[in-house]
Amino acid sequence: MGYRLVPLRSGRDLLAPPPRRLRDRRGRGLRGPLMPSSMPGHRTRADLFDAAAVEAFAEIDSRWHAHLTGLDVAVDDIPRMLPRGDGPVEWPDEVTADGQVPLARLIPAGIDVAGRPTRAQIILFRRPLELRAHDAEELPEILREVLIEQVATYLGLDEETVEDGPDED
Repeated sequence: MGYRLVPLRSGRDLLAPPPRRLRDRRGRGLRGPLMPSSMPGHRTRADLFDAAAVEAFAEIDSRWHAHLTGLDVAVDDIPRMLPRGDGPVEWPDEVTADGQVPLARLIPAGIDVAGRPTRAQIILFRRPLELRAHDAEELPEILREVLIEQVATYLGLDEETVEDGPDED
């Protein structure tokens, strides 16, 4: 009679529950994604917002590219800063806000806690900006206005100058 060699298993593996089955044996579950990723309906609101933000910034970057090489644009879902107190809020110039709700923030270049240099960043807050847009056509306009204000703060110029483009002397 021959014996078969079996690799030793630890006690943890022996006591673990059996692995879950990956298929639906009764035929009632989803077999795959509801919509293929190549279809436009598969894009999430975050994906649509990111595309609108890139498009809005590309227009500004096409005019001011030489001045914006040290600037990054990022998107965060919600602002991580809150106003203190119930009275009117005085936000610094680096924050674009609608009342007490910040919409975007400019973080200037500096040094991080590890001593490495960081690049300047404009952080767009997705949810507050989406809530202020009444429809899909209004969101790019709001993003453009907010980005113009943030780029103007970054460059130390007024918003009209940023909107018109640099003077070609």
